[in-house]
Amino acid sequence: MSGRGWPWRPAGVLFDMDGVLTANNAFHRQAWQEVALEVLGLNLSEDDLDHKVDGGRNPEIIERLTGTYPDEALAARFHEAKEGRYRSLAEGALREVAGLSAYLDALDGRGIPFSLVTSADAVNVAFGMEQLGFGPRFVTRVLGEDVTRGKPHPEPFLLGAQRLGLNAADCLAHEDAVNGVRSAAGAGCRVVALTTTAPESALLAAGAALAVPDFTGWAAWLA
Repeated sequence: MSGRGWPWRPAGVLFDMDGVLTANNAFHRQAWQEVALEVLGLNLSEDDLDHKVDGGRNPEIIERLTGTYPDEALAARFHEAKEGRYRSLAEGALREVAGLSAYLDALDGRGIPFSLVTSADAVNVAFGMEQLGFGPRFVTRVLGEDVTRGKPHPEPFLLGAQRLGLNAADCLAHEDAVNGVRSAAGAGCRVVALTTTAPESALLAAGAALAVPDFTGWAAWLA
């Protein structure tokens, strides 16, 4: 990534987790297929996985798939089964997206704060941070349980900017899912999406200003 064509420097940066910090979409897709069949009796197609299981919290995704928002007991049972299956598939296999650590180091070195803005719960976030070796690096976080309306609603990214003491319009957001891009763009962020989950054309159509494969070169861009 070079500065050419992207001269704007953000006051803060908001990162989604799945598909942004780590390219883990295959593990989530497999877990969704297995647990949707087991718990919901749904045989998910590739189109379902591409367009409905895409950003947001599990109850909201279940509503997209079935047309009905799940009751509390079903939502809890599905969540426990699906996220447990995801962690068993992903354990030992997660790697950071190329260039990420250097980019975070550059943000730290230039005093640009950053926050995690994810639909994941605290257990999955702790799992991801431990697997990637990040420890407490993302001190400021917005998790799925912190909002009343998940992605694609703007609330998660509005809250992420607020927790940094910033306006969303002054923040850069990184997302990989169409609904995540819609959430960030709807909050007023400039969005640079990663093509780890969805194709470039879909991300740009959802409101991303740019789509890139990874963070290679972003540290140099900040310099």
